Order: sequence, then structure tokens, then C-alpha cells
Amino acid sequence: MTTQQEQTARPATPPDIRLVVTDMDGTLLDADGRVPDEVWPLLAELDRRGIVFCPASGRQYATLAAQFAAVDDGGMVYVAENGTYVVRGGTELTSDVLDPAVVSWIVKSIRQLVDEDGGTGADLGVVVCGKRSAYVERSDEAFMTEVRKYYRNHRVVDDITAVDDDVIKVAVFDFGLAERTVAPALAALKDTHQVVVSGEHWVDVMNLSANKGVAVRRLQRELGITPAQTMVFGDYLNDLEMLDAADWSYAMEGAHPDVLRRARHRAPAHTDNGVVRTVRAVLGLPARH
Repeated sequence: MTTQQEQTARPATPPDIRLVVTDMDGTLLDADGRVPDEVWPLLAELDRRGIVFCPASGRQYATLAAQFAAVDDGGMVYVAENGTYVVRGGTELTSDVLDPAVVSWIVKSIRQLVDEDGGTGADLGVVVCGKRSAYVERSDEAFMTEVRKYYRNHRVVDDITAVDDDVIKVAVFDFGLAERTVAPALAALKDTHQVVVSGEHWVDVMNLSANKGVAVRRLQRELGITPAQTMVFGDYLNDLEMLDAADWSYAMEGAHPDVLRRARHRAPAHTDNGVVRTVRAVLGLPARH
């Protein structure tokens, strides 16, 4: 096995990889938040070899499905909403629904942060993530620009504590640093729920039983694939558990320090097409120019 600091080394004998799982933002996507053109021929090669490719993201299922619609023949697997919603071929495999009382507590706690100092408190927006849609109360363009990046299906409603949907995640966007403001405010939930800083400006709350790692392990069991046959790529704290599910776990260059420590290997940065380059190197596939 290669060392944690090693990058895209080519093994003497390509391993028997059957599953490739990758985070999206900061990992697979380029600096503009787009799927690099080099991904599409790689996916075609993986498919020919019988290797399952799986995006694993905090993004909504509808968003992920739209991003890969051009190559999804109906059998692609998506680990969406940080593992709370797993879909294969358009059919739900697993989901992990939050208690409405917990959703209400989170929303009210964030409202209090915003209302502090006469309404000049933290600059935050809440997204209640249901299976059918994401729901928001705040509708200004600055916040909605962030919402649209991750939630293709979204609705503005009067009260996000009263939506008629199975809620699988609550996400909070902080125009400041989420690790300093939102995460401490929701720390009371940490013994019973996942409170994950999933990006510089995002905190996600899910059931304690839900994370990307749990979802990947369930998928491995469903497909009969082992950790030794699995490659995983990630860059932020919501990727930690799924790195543990793969022998071939990669932290992207520039990843959060905890991710760099947790992964067994390192890949070039997402801005340098790190996922594609690493998969091709490990599997012994020719580089495309």
C-alpha cells in the first residue's frame, strides 16, 4: 500500500477495483463547479470494465441526476444529501428521515441567531431538504444563488417547519465561516445527530445513523464489493467516514487537514483533474490529451 503523502503512483499490478466513489465540490468538479470534460470518456471506460461509478455529495439527488443525465442509462447510483438518500436507477435504495421536532428545533435556533442584536445577527439561510424538494424561507438573490448550486428542485415557502415532505437533512448556509458560528450553535445535537461542517460556508444536520460512509458500506454489501475493491475521493469533513470504507481512499491536494490525515493516499487538486488522473493511473488506463 502506498503512503499517505503519495500522489498518483501507478501500482505495479492494477488492483481489482469494482467501485469508484467521489465527492463533487472540491473533488470531482473543476474550479467553476462543472464536471470536467475528461470525466465523460473515463466513465465510458469504467462502464465497459464493469466498474460502478458513484457520486457521493451533499447535493440533492435531482441535482446530481441532472449533472450526469447525459451518461446515465438508468443504472447509475447516487449517494445524495450526504448519505441520507441513496438512489439507483431512479429507485430509492435507502433513506434516513429526520424527526420533525428536530427539524423545528434547528430552524428556530438559526432564526434566533439571525434575530440577535435587533435583526443584525449572523447572516444565515436554512435549507430544509426533503425527498421531493428543498425548501427555503429566505429568497434574496445572494442566498438563492448558493441554493441553486446544490438544490435543483427548490421552493420558497412561508414556514419551512411545516413542509409536507420526508425531511432527510437540514443545511445551513453561513455567509461568514460556518465552523465558527453555525456549528457551535447546533453543538447540543452532536450526541444524537450528525452536525457536519461540509464546506467553508455550510453545516449539515442529519440523523446520527446517516453519513456518506454508512451509505457506501450499504452499497458495497448490495453490490458484493469489498473495501479492497473500492476507490473513494474526498476533500472535506463530510467525506471522512466514506474514506474509511475504502482501502483506496484519496484526499485531494488542498483538502481539509483532517481529511489529509484520514485518507491513505493523496490525489492532485480538483483544479488539476485529480480524480480522473488518479483513477487512470491506478487502473493502468492511458492518459487522454
